[in-house]
Amino acid sequence: MTNPSDEPPCMTAKVFTSGRIRRAAYDRAARQLDLHWDNKAMLAYQQVPEEVFRRLCNAPNPAAYWEDRIADEYPKARPRTSAADPDRAQKFGDLFDGRG
Repeated sequence: MTNPSDEPPCMTAKVFTSGRIRRAAYDRAARQLDLHWDNKAMLAYQQVPEEVFRRLCNAPNPAAYWEDRIADEYPKARPRTSAADPDRAQKFGDLFDGRG
């Protein structure tokens, strides 16, 4: 798990190199889990204990863990915009059709 310098100190993130979940970000202060999927979708959940985030990060199949232990257990939330979003520059460019 990482805490890039451009994220608040209470944020922790894990990047997955395979599987449907590509990145999980957890805000300890807000107890919010944001999930970035391989299809560019983002889902967020509130009131998630830090232990659940830790187990997700260590699961052999994080998507299966999400389906079994998170999807229907915690209230949905609005995903936070992260400065560490790898697609952020592309999204900004798409907003202006690449005309800067």
